Amino acid sequence: QVQLVESGGGLVQPGGSLRLSCVASGIIFRAYVMGWYRQAPGKQRELVANITSGGSTNYADSVKGRFTISRVNVKNTVYLQMNSLKPEDTAVYYCNARFTSTLWGQGTQVTVSS
Repeated sequence: QVQLVESGGGLVQPGGSLRLSCVASGIIFRAYVMGWYRQAPGKQRELVANITSGGSTNYADSVKGRFTISRVNVKNTVYLQMNSLKPEDTAVYYCNARFTSTLWGQGTQVTVSS
């Protein structure tokens, strides 16, 4: 069964931190570029960060220096550590896996508000 399952979202105050996790099943995990995307109401889905099997990373300018993407291949898991969160980070965050096909998780809500 092919599946991406996210966890770790929630409500946090500005300046706070959250760590998102995504566990993949049913794929050869090392073959895939893993990523995190987000979508706020009324806006298009945008890339937050991605990471290759070898650990090369790419970040949106808006999150550079604040977010860190990582992966543990033996656990089939990709993480997104989010620090210094801002209200504009509020969105549904989606896990993504890309190789010859593209897979999406169901999304997890992140709300940054006081």
